[in-house]
Formats: sequence, structure tokens, C-alpha cells
Amino acid sequence: MGVAECKTLDMQRIWIIAGFLCAVGLLSAGVWTYGYRQALSQLSEKAEADLELAADRLSTQMQVYQEVAALMADHPALQALGAGAQQQAARKVLLDVADKTAAVNVIYLDTDGQALAAAQPVAQRDMSEHPAFERAMQGALGSAHGVEDESGDRIYSYAAPAFGDSGQIKGALMVLADVQDVEQTWRGSTDAVFFVDADGVVFISNRSDLLLWHREQGQQGLMSPAGENVEFASSRVAGHEVWKLNWGRYLPRRALHLTLDLPVIAMTAEMLVDVAPARRLAGLQAAAVAAICFAFGALLFLASERRRTLADANTVLESRVAQRTRALTAANSALRREVAEREEAEAALKQAQAELVQAGKLSALGKMSAGISHELNQPLMAIQQFADNGSAFLERGKEEKTGENLSRISDMAARMARIIKNLRAFARNESEPMGRVDLVEVLNTAAELTESRLRDEGVELSWEPPKSAVYAWGGEVRLVQVFVNLINNGADAMADRAARKISITLTKGQPIRVSVRDSGPGIEDPDRVFEPFYTTKTVGSSEGMGLGLSISYGLVQSFGGDIRGANTDDGAEFTVELEPFSEDKAA
Repeated sequence: MGVAECKTLDMQRIWIIAGFLCAVGLLSAGVWTYGYRQALSQLSEKAEADLELAADRLSTQMQVYQEVAALMADHPALQALGAGAQQQAARKVLLDVADKTAAVNVIYLDTDGQALAAAQPVAQRDMSEHPAFERAMQGALGSAHGVEDESGDRIYSYAAPAFGDSGQIKGALMVLADVQDVEQTWRGSTDAVFFVDADGVVFISNRSDLLLWHREQGQQGLMSPAGENVEFASSRVAGHEVWKLNWGRYLPRRALHLTLDLPVIAMTAEMLVDVAPARRLAGLQAAAVAAICFAFGALLFLASERRRTLADANTVLESRVAQRTRALTAANSALRREVAEREEAEAALKQAQAELVQAGKLSALGKMSAGISHELNQPLMAIQQFADNGSAFLERGKEEKTGENLSRISDMAARMARIIKNLRAFARNESEPMGRVDLVEVLNTAAELTESRLRDEGVELSWEPPKSAVYAWGGEVRLVQVFVNLINNGADAMADRAARKISITLTKGQPIRVSVRDSGPGIEDPDRVFEPFYTTKTVGSSEGMGLGLSISYGLVQSFGGDIRGANTDDGAEFTVELEPFSEDKAA
């Protein structure tokens, strides 16, 4: 590349950089302007609410004195002020009102403007020319404000007429309020607030620097009481009035100016809100945009410089990407196979769990088979004997004895039917939907299924069913399996004990509790008793594989209940907690 071509490229680069800088400058200026306008609008909305709050607070405080004047004008103590005692009583009433309302003075005047009674001594007893008094003599509520000549205090006055029995005006009650006391409640406000009267004078403000400043008719800013020139300029930004001023260190240099008319107190509320935060926010936004643009430009510059290097590296990268893609494809295929195998394993696990529950039932039935056979064989033999006896009694013509034998045969058949029904329900391989289950009937069935085994092994079962049903939320067949497992587990634990006793206790409440307690040796490791295949029996024995309690735990958990085991003074106790049945839950 020749020298001329290098110089051309350098000039092109300089023009591109200069154009980029100009574009960034214009964009930053636009962002600053937009951000400043947006921030100014938000600041204006907040300031308007603050100004309305300050104006409402002042109007409310001044209205208190207005209402005092109107309410106290017809007070009985002010009706006849002739004797000294009456004046003393009236002064006491007015002094009490002044103390409670923080008024400077409360004065009762006659129709000539002479003070008849006052809470505090009155320097000017003749107030006939007072604007508020003149308005009261016209039958209306009068108000006025001004500055005391001697003290320099700013006083706001309210005067209310007092009417006689015939409706004529017989006097007036005037309440004088010190504006400085009213200002104390909101003087600590952050923004400058001031109230300008009809003459253009700042009469009330939370900035003492602005008191008694004034403006001429049609003037925008304010002038100091001394009449000296002060810095002021006004401009419009996005429909908002912004003042540029230098009126003291407690006032902002640039401020958003807001106004609010208050006809109730004949003043205009105005506020100066510092726009420096809005300018800073707009500056930060513009700086952020400029930084992003410069960063983007730097990245583009570096990208153009490294384009050739990246082009060479791109070929190598493409080959590596192709290799990586092939590896990822193979890994994805392996992952899909693994997911499919996992899904098949989960399905097999669910099937195994269902088969395990059924196996637990069949295991319990296997343990109870000898006793159940005896339970069925005994009624069958009795039926045969009662049938033979009935035939003999029938041949002899003893019909009454024949009927008794037939009745006993019917009872034995019913007993066999009940045993077979319980066995069929217990052995069936199905999961009935959860619903209302009578725990009394469940426990009766479990006791009946294990009766023969307990009797053969000499185990005493203590179970007294309640007289009424106790309904819980669960599945009947699965709950029978739970309690059969607990009873059989207790019987297994007491195999080497001389005294063998199992007690079942049903307690109503929230939740419902069923306790199965045995007099065995207790639980060796309560924390592991519900783990699958955990057993204290001899390995390889026919007593079981340690699945009964684990199956019971899973069944109770599926009903939203809980089961726990603990040692007692004379054995072990398993407690099953179930939720009471409710119609709302069933729905």
C-alpha cells in the first residue's frame, strides 16, 4: 500500500471519527433535553401536590380563627357588658379562648368600634376604621391582615358580627392571629413556599428572606422591600415556568415556579422548587448515552481493526464448531436415551411399589392363613352339626328346636360371609378413591382379620370401639392394611415375651389419632424404623423383610397424614394421625 493510499485512509478515519463525535454530541444534547423535560414534569406533579398540601394546611389553620370569631360572637358572657364584674367575666372567657386557640388577642367591640372586653390589653381601643370591623358592621364575616407598626408582627384578623334579639347588630368579636405562629408548623419544609396578598406583598412564607417582598402589577418576579435590584430571569421549559434568581443561599438558583389561587384567604400560594436534581438526572442520562455510544464506537473501531485477524481465526473456529456440534449431537442422543430409560425406570418403580403394597397384603394374609382357615372351618363344622341336629329334631316333631338350629346355622353363615368379605376387600389389588372412611369400622375389620392369630399366639387385644362413627379422610382398604401391619408387627415383636398385650386407642380431634401400643421390647432405632428392608428379625427368616412399616408409612403419607413410632415404658407405640373428613374438602 502506497503513501498516498495510507494518507487517504487516515483522512477517512479522521472524518469518520469527527462525524461520530458530532453525532454523539447531538444525541446527548437531545437526550439531556428530553430527560430534563421529563424530570421537570415529574417534579412539577410532586410540587403541585406539596403546594396544595401547604395551602390547605394554612387555610385550615386560619379557618380555625374564623370559626372561633363566628362561634364566640353570640356567647352569653358577652351579651351585657355594663358592670365591672360582667366585664371581668367576659375577659376571663376571652382569655380562655385565646389560650386554647393560640390567638394573639380576642376583642369584643361595640358598634362604634370601642373595645368593651379583651383577652389582652388593647393599645388601640378605637377600631372603627379596621377593615375587618367595617365588614362585620355590614352583617358579614370580615377579615384583614397587616403588619403591626410597633412590634412589626404580621397579624391576620377576623371579625364576626353579634346580633341582638331583634336581629340588629349590637357589636362584633374580633380574633387576632399571629401569622408567625401559623408558620411554625410548616417552616421546615424543603421547598420555598410563600403567600402573596392582593397587593402583591409576600405576607406568609417558610423562608424569612422572602417576607414582605413585593411585585408590581404584571411583574413576574419579586422585589426586595428596600427596592434594590436583584438577579431574576424567567423562561418556559416544556410548558413550565422556570426562574433563574440569586435571592439568598436558602433559595435555589434555578427553580420551578408554581402558583395556586386561594380565594378563601384572599391570597395566592406560590412555590419555588429547585430544578438542580432534574438537571443532574438529565445530565446523568445524557452522560450514560454518551458513554454507551463511545463504548459502542470503540468496539466498532476495535472490530474493524481486528477484522482480518478474526477472518483467519473464523476458519479454525468453524472447524472446531463442527466438531463440537457433532459431539453435542452424540451427547444429545445419549441424553435422550437416558431420559427414556429413566422414564421406563420410574414406570417400573411405580409398578413395583404397587406390587409391593399388594405383596404386603398377601404376606399378612399368609401369616393369618392358618387362623383364618380355623375361623372358617369352625363355623363349617358347627353348621354341619346344627344341620344334623335340626334334621333329628324335625323327625321327632320338635319344630322349636329345629328353628333354633336353623337360626344358629344362619348366624354361622353370616359370620363366614363377613370373614370372607373382609378377606376379599383386604386382598384385592386396587386403589379405591380417597373419601370418607369410618375409622371405627376400619379398626374393627383389622381386629377381626388378626383375631385368630392373636388368639393362637396368646396375645391380648384391648380395643373398645366408640359408640358413634369417627370419619377420616383416606381409603378404607389401605387403612385396614396399615393397622393390620401395625398389629402384626406388634405381635411379632412380642414373640419371646411372657405377657403379650396390644392396645388400640382412638382419639378424636384435629388431627384424629390412632395409637397401637404393644408390650414388646421396644424399637431399637426409631429413626430408621420406617426405612424399607429395615428389620430386627433374623436374616433369611420367614418373619418378613422389613417392608410392612415402610408400606404403612407410604400409605398414611398418601392420605395427607403422618405416622411415627416411639418407645414407651413397657414397649413400643405407633401413632397414626389422619385428617378429619369435611364436606368442603370432598367437594
